[in-house]
Amino acid sequence: MSQDTRVDKVIGESVASDSNVVNQNSIVESKAKKERRKRSVAWDHFTSKLDSEGIKKGVCNYCKKEYLADTKEHGTTAMLGHIGKCKKIPCNVDTRQSKLAFQPVTGGNKGDVSIVSWKFDQEECRKALCRMIILDELPFRFVEKEGFKQFMKVVQPLFLIPSRTTITHDCFDLFDEEKNKMRSIFKETQQRVCITTDTWTSVQRINYMCITAHWIDKNWTLHKRVINFCPISSHRGEDLAKGIVKCLHEWGLHRIFTVTVDNASSNSVCVAELSKQLTKWGTNLLGGKHLHVRCMAHIINLVVQDGIKEANISIERIRQAVRYIRQSPARWKNFQECCVDENLAKKSLCLDVPTRWNSTYLMLNRAIEYEGAILTYADRDIGLAHHLEFGHICVCDGDSDIVDEEQPVGSLLCSDWDSIKRIAKFLELFFKLTLKVSGSLYITSNIHFLEICQVGFCLSKLISSDDIVLAQMATNMKKKFEKYWGDPTKMNKMFFIPCVLDPRHKFTTLSFALKKMFGDNGATIEKDVREYMKSLFNEYSSSASKDKCGKLSSEVEASSSSYMVDIGDFYEELSRHTSGSGAGNSKSELDKYLAEDTEVGTSDFNVLLWWNIGGRVLDSFRSSLTSKLVEALVCLQDWLRSESQPISIEEDLDSLEQLEQDLAKVGKEPSIDDI
Repeated sequence: MSQDTRVDKVIGESVASDSNVVNQNSIVESKAKKERRKRSVAWDHFTSKLDSEGIKKGVCNYCKKEYLADTKEHGTTAMLGHIGKCKKIPCNVDTRQSKLAFQPVTGGNKGDVSIVSWKFDQEECRKALCRMIILDELPFRFVEKEGFKQFMKVVQPLFLIPSRTTITHDCFDLFDEEKNKMRSIFKETQQRVCITTDTWTSVQRINYMCITAHWIDKNWTLHKRVINFCPISSHRGEDLAKGIVKCLHEWGLHRIFTVTVDNASSNSVCVAELSKQLTKWGTNLLGGKHLHVRCMAHIINLVVQDGIKEANISIERIRQAVRYIRQSPARWKNFQECCVDENLAKKSLCLDVPTRWNSTYLMLNRAIEYEGAILTYADRDIGLAHHLEFGHICVCDGDSDIVDEEQPVGSLLCSDWDSIKRIAKFLELFFKLTLKVSGSLYITSNIHFLEICQVGFCLSKLISSDDIVLAQMATNMKKKFEKYWGDPTKMNKMFFIPCVLDPRHKFTTLSFALKKMFGDNGATIEKDVREYMKSLFNEYSSSASKDKCGKLSSEVEASSSSYMVDIGDFYEELSRHTSGSGAGNSKSELDKYLAEDTEVGTSDFNVLLWWNIGGRVLDSFRSSLTSKLVEALVCLQDWLRSESQPISIEEDLDSLEQLEQDLAKVGKEPSIDDI
C-alpha cells in the first residue's frame, strides 16, 4: 500500500513537472508574441487583452468597446473604423468649422501678422510633415521618436502621426504629384531648355548622375529644377548619353538649347551622342554647333590649381598650423585666449580641402585676419614649431601630378605671411568671379566673356610683375587659360552672343573686348559671331513662321474639309513674298535691336526685366537609401526649397559665437529663444 502511494506521488510529480514545462513554454511563446512590435496606428488608441476563453481582443482606450483582434484572423480593420466613429476620442471633433489664426506676413517686419481662416486637415498635415522631412533631411524614423510624439500631442493632438513606412509612401506620392506638375509646365513651355549634368560615385561605389534643367518662362522668370538623380552603369560617354536621353524622353523635353558639362573627355562623347539623338528628334538647332558648353567654374578651378602649386610651401605651412590648432580642444582653448589678448573676435579657423582652391582662399583669408593670434600661440606652444619642423610636404615634378620628393614643411616665417597676403589678394579676383558665374537665381551667361577678358588682362599684367612668386603663378595659370580660352575658333559661339543680347553692351562692347583679348583677329571673330547670330535668328524666325502657317492651314482645312486641296505651298510662297517685298518694314527684330543705342549700365541692372518690358522676343544625397528613393528626395528637396541663398555653415558658426559673446557681456547664458 505504501509502495503504491510512493509510485503515485512520483507520477504526480512527473506530470506536474511536465505541465510546468508546458506552461513555461506557453508563457515564453505568449511573451514573445506580446513583445512583438505593433505597427498599426490602431494600437495608439486600443489596448490588447485576452478574454477568459483565450481570444485576443482590442479594447478602446476611451469608450472601452471590444473588437476581435487576432492578427491572423481579424486584423485591425474594425478597430481603425472605430477610431473615426468613437465619440470619446479627443481627435474626433468637428474639423469642418474654420477658425481664425495669426500668420506671419511674408516680407514684412518682425512681428507683423495677418489674420487668416484655418481648419485642421489631416492630409495637409501629412504633406507638410513630408516636406519637413525632405527639406531638413530628417530620417524617416523621426516620426516614431518619443520626443516628436510628445511635441505633436502638445501642438496638435488631432494629428494622427503616421508610421515611418506610411511617411515613406507619402514622400513617393508627393514626388509623383510634384513631378506631374513639372511635366505640365514643360508641356506648356514652347521655349528651349538648357541642361547641366554632373556625375560622381557614392560611398557604396554606385555611379550617380544629376541633371538640372534651366529655362525662362513666358513671364521672363528664370527657373532651375533638378529633374533627375539616378544611378548609371558607368562614366562612359555612351552610357551618360543614354541616361540623359532616357530622362529627357520621360519628361517630354526634346527641345534642348545647350548642355553644360565639365571637361572630362567622356562628356565630349556624351554630348556628341546626345546631338545625334536630337537630330533624330528633329530639334537639333543649327546641327548642334553650340550644344556643348564647358563649365566655366570648372575651368577656373583648373586654372587656379595650376597657379597655387607655385606657392605650395607657404600655403602648406599655414594649412599645417591651422590643422595643429584645431586638432585638440585644449589647443583651441589656448588659441581663443590668444585671440582675447590680441583683441580679436573669437571665430573658427577654416581648414581647407586641398582639391578645392576656393576653400584654400577662405583658409588664407581667415589666417591673415588672425595672424597676431597665431603668432602669439606659436610663442606659447613649442609643439607647433615641432609639428611644422617634422612635417613633410609632397612636391610634384613639373606639370605632372607625380610626386617627385617629400621635403620638410619648415617653420612659419614672416616671408610666408607676406607671400600669402599677396596670394590671397590675387585669388580674390577668381573667388569673386566663381561666385558670379555660379549663380543659379540670376542670368550669368551675359557676363562670361567679359569676366574672362578681365582675367586674361590681369594675368598678362602679372606675368611681367616684379613679384617672382606672383609672376610664376600667373605664367602657370596663363598656360592653362590659353588651353581653353586662347583659340577663339574652338570656343562656343554662345560664349559671345549673350554679351550682345545685353542691352548695355551689344557689339560695341564685344568688338572692344575681342580686340583686347585676341588682337587683330578680333575683327574676324566679330564677323563670325554676327553671321552665326543671324543664322540663329533666322532659324527661330523660320520655325515661328512654320508654326503660324501650320496653324492657319489647319484652320482653313477644318472649315473646308470637303475640298481635298493641299494649300500648304501657297502660304509658304506668300510668306516668302511678303518678307521679300519689304512690306511694312524690312528690318528684322534683331536688326532693330542692334541699331539702337546701348543702355546705361547699373550694378542692379536686370537683363530679363529689360527684355520683358521692351517686348522684344527673340526666343519664345543619402547613400543608405534605394536609388529610387534617393531620386525622389533629392528632386523634391530642390523643388520645395524656398531659400534664395545657400546655407553657409561658417556664417552660422560665426553668428553663434558672436551671440555668445554678446550674452556673456550681460551675464546671461544663451538659450534657444536667443538663437
